Amino acid sequence: MTMARLALITGTTSGIGKATAYKMAESGFDLAITGRRKERLDELKHELEQKFKVKVTSLCFDIRDKQDVDDVLGKFERLNEIEILINNAGLSAGLSPIQECDIDDWDRMVDTNIKGLLYISRKIIPFMVTNKKGHIVNIGSIAGRNVYANGNVYCATKYAVEAITQGMRADLLPHGIKVSQIAPGAVETEFSIVRFHGDENKANAVYKGFEPLIADDIADAIIYVLSRPKHVNINDMLIMPTAQASAYYLNKKLD
Repeated sequence: MTMARLALITGTTSGIGKATAYKMAESGFDLAITGRRKERLDELKHELEQKFKVKVTSLCFDIRDKQDVDDVLGKFERLNEIEILINNAGLSAGLSPIQECDIDDWDRMVDTNIKGLLYISRKIIPFMVTNKKGHIVNIGSIAGRNVYANGNVYCATKYAVEAITQGMRADLLPHGIKVSQIAPGAVETEFSIVRFHGDENKANAVYKGFEPLIADDIADAIIYVLSRPKHVNINDMLIMPTAQASAYYLNKKLD
């Protein structure tokens, strides 16, 4: 009996990661789902296994903690079978001019968006190289193309994802491993709630006056990228709501 292809998705307890887990399970992938909120992970594992009859492993750890990453992944028996890595975990913390930012927010973003992505990738890529197959999809952002006021360090982390993706593509080219970046514009998830430290009024205001993307839109794009023929690699995909042209230009219709 042939085993289903195995994908690891980071940050699956909400938003794009959770939507992607559903889409990939529906497509027949076995999954390793990661995040810090164990109850949410276990609930998602149960839902996906019951609904789609796939094998799901929940791996609870903090992606910012290299030792935690090493310990948990080191115990995952199917680590060497991972064919697809979706580097989705990421966040924005704060929206202030650079001279007023909370340095703890900077650390949180750098440790999650850059170092966490690297820690996970470093654990998995050597097996892909040995197996001579694999596909890495990094979730970037329009913030990695346009720096906007008060975005400073968050934008820097997403510019880093852009550079890391290009570096991965070059380094892994001789090994036949695909590398893609998907960079969304405005997507309504828990992103803004996290950015504004739980202030739902501020978070909701971000999406007023236009129809933003939803997590399923990005999950659909990920499935498209993964489903291309062996000889096709989507290097980069920038996705916006119809009402958004860039980080600067939004067609909001407010009363």
